[in-house]
Amino acid sequence: MSTKRALLRARAPHQHHRVTYVELFFDLVFVFAITQISHTLLAHFTPLGVLQTTILFLAVWWVWIYTSWITNWLDPERTPIRVMLFGLMIAGLLLSTSIPKAFENRGLAFALAFVAMQVGRSAFTYWSIPRSEPGLRMNLLRITLWLACSGLFWIAGGLAEGQARLLLWIVAVAIEYCGPMMRFRFPGLGATPLEDWEVEGGHMAERCALFIIIALGESIVVTGATFAEATWTAPTVSAFVVALLGSIAMWWVYFHIGAEAGAEHISQSRDTGRLARLAYTYLHLPIVAGVVVTAVGDELVLAHPAGHADTKAILSIIGGPLLFLIGTILFKRSIRGIFQLSHLVGIALLVVLIPFAHSLSPLLLSTATTIVMLIVAAWEAISLGSGTKEDEI
Repeated sequence: MSTKRALLRARAPHQHHRVTYVELFFDLVFVFAITQISHTLLAHFTPLGVLQTTILFLAVWWVWIYTSWITNWLDPERTPIRVMLFGLMIAGLLLSTSIPKAFENRGLAFALAFVAMQVGRSAFTYWSIPRSEPGLRMNLLRITLWLACSGLFWIAGGLAEGQARLLLWIVAVAIEYCGPMMRFRFPGLGATPLEDWEVEGGHMAERCALFIIIALGESIVVTGATFAEATWTAPTVSAFVVALLGSIAMWWVYFHIGAEAGAEHISQSRDTGRLARLAYTYLHLPIVAGVVVTAVGDELVLAHPAGHADTKAILSIIGGPLLFLIGTILFKRSIRGIFQLSHLVGIALLVVLIPFAHSLSPLLLSTATTIVMLIVAAWEAISLGSGTKEDEI
C-alpha cells in the first residue's frame, strides 16, 4: 500500500466510521469560536453589527464543515492528518480570538487565519490523495483553486477598512458558498461530478450532530455564567430555568428523531455526496445559528427579565427558536421527504407571538417561546412513543 493510499480512510460496505478523539479535540477550538460569535452579536446588536456577525459566523461554520468533509475522506488516526489538524487548531485559535475585532483592527489576522485554514487544508488534502483516485484528486484541485480565489477577497478585505472591508468580505462569502452549489466549476477543469463527493454518511451525520452539541453547550455555558453573576431573585431564577428548558427542548427536537433518521438515511443513500451537501453543509446553518441567537436572547433575559421587551430582545428571543425550527424542518424534509406538522405548528405559533411581543416582558416572551419549543418536542415524543407516524405534509 502506498504512503498516500494509507492516508485515506478504509471503506467497507455498511461500515460506520466513528468520530475520532483528534476530531473531538479539534472541535474545542470551535467551542471557543461559537462563544466569540454570540458575545460579538450581543455587543453589536445593530443592523450593521448583525450583518458583520453573520459574515463571521458563516466563515466559522464553513471552515469547520469543510474540515469535516476532509476528515471523512482522510484518516485522522494517521500522523500526517493529525499534524494537519493540529495546525488548523493553531490557525483556528487565531481566527477565534480575532472575531470580536475582526471589523476593527484584527481584520487582517482573521482573514489570514481563515485563508490559511481553507487553502492550506485543501492543498494538503490534494497532496495526500494518490493518483489512483483521479476523481477525488481533481475535486480537491478545483476546491483549492476556488478557495484561493475567494481568499484574495478575504485578504483584500483584511487590508481594507470600514465599508470596503464589509463589501469585500461579502463577495468572499458569496464565492465560498457558491462553490459547492456550482460543484467548484473552474475554467479549464470543468465541474466535479457528485459521484466524486461520496462520503461515509454515518460519520458526516455524527460530526454535524456534535456541532449542534457544541452550540447547545455554548448556550448552557453562557446561561450559567450569566446566572452565576446575577442577583438571584425570583425573575432571574425563572429566566434561568426557562433558558435551560429551552435548550433541552432544542436538543429533543433535533436528536429525538432527526439526528438518528439523518444518519440512517444518508448511510443507506446511493447519493451521499448530494445529500451531505444539502442536508449537512447548507441546511445545518440555520439550526446552529438558531441556537446561537437563542443563547443571546437567554443572556438578555437574565440581565433584564422585567419591563417591556425591546427590539433586540424580540429578535433574539423569537428569532433564535424560529431559525432553529426552520432549519430543522428543512433538514428533516431533505432526509425524510416530508414537512413535519409539529414543526410547522411551532413556526406558526412563534410568528403569532411577534405582534404581541412588545407588550410582554422579556421573561414572559422567553417563557412563551420555550413553551412552543416544548410543545414541538412533546408532540414528537408522543407521536413516536405511541408507535404512530407523525402527521406529514
